[in-house]
Amino acid sequence: MERSVLIMGGSGQAGAATAALLRRWYPELPLTIAGRDLGRAQRVADELGRATAVTIDLRRGDLGLRQADSYAAVVATVWDSHLNGLRYAQDRGLPYVSISSGLVDIGPEVVAAGLRAGAAPILLASHWYAGLVVLAVLGLAGEFERIDTIEVGGVLDEQDSGGPAAAEDMARLLAATSSGHIRRDGVFEWVSGPDAQVMITSVDGVVLPGQIVPILDVPSLAVATGAPHVRFAFAVGESAGRRRGGPPSTEVRIDLEGVSRAGASLRTSHYLLHPEGQRPLTALGVALGVERLLGLRGDPVPPGLHTPEALIDPGYAAERMVEIGATFAGVPGDQ
Repeated sequence: MERSVLIMGGSGQAGAATAALLRRWYPELPLTIAGRDLGRAQRVADELGRATAVTIDLRRGDLGLRQADSYAAVVATVWDSHLNGLRYAQDRGLPYVSISSGLVDIGPEVVAAGLRAGAAPILLASHWYAGLVVLAVLGLAGEFERIDTIEVGGVLDEQDSGGPAAAEDMARLLAATSSGHIRRDGVFEWVSGPDAQVMITSVDGVVLPGQIVPILDVPSLAVATGAPHVRFAFAVGESAGRRRGGPPSTEVRIDLEGVSRAGASLRTSHYLLHPEGQRPLTALGVALGVERLLGLRGDPVPPGLHTPEALIDPGYAAERMVEIGATFAGVPGDQ
């Protein structure tokens, strides 16, 4: 714990919340809050304690950091647009976390990781909530002997889209394609138009129009479970929390269908909920990845490309989710 964790975008919503979680778990872990605005980064660092603030330039190979600086890991909570954060980590053999590329943008990261497979462990976590939904599904899948269908539907409150960086990420990813990515009959396919439109039932029964999206959760869940039918959709609108007169909440509905361990047909539906919106869950997903890559929990992580479900135990993730105020709610009528 002598070297610091460099959090690129550490003064933004996801970065600051991630830093706060890491500080709560590991009071002695040095943190470096990196951003474009030094004053803002310094305010976050001062609140954390045992943290420093720096400015970074994503266009530079050295990120604009001093040559004498030494870090334990590089965490990109903003889009690493020039891949200089990744290169910086690989050049120094440092673990690296990425959460902003999305399914349609991961090609350059995958190629860079493949060309230097032995350089550093890289966690590709551009999933919903940085991998927490995948881990939640895998935890719920434990009662199944075989899973045939996974359908995930998230509700994103229109007032909970995150900061400017998150808005830029969403605009960039939506500009790449309006098609969704699914697994159907064991084949990964793209769907568009009416085929990509679904209805998502909120936890309070309100039905919202949703869209199947291209997201890493689909291949992660399909490969991890072997399910031949997997889709992920989300709706943007008023959340159940705001309909109750409170702040924007976030929710994910998880529907699983298959065969139980007793050999009977089984279908379950659950909600993953948080009353404070998406920020706490995204931060937790990143923090769990950092904890694992630093060797603070579990076996050492070897160099190469990794995804959250390959490194993080779903049961442990569920405990941490509950710890930060998330809840799991079943839907009556499961069988």
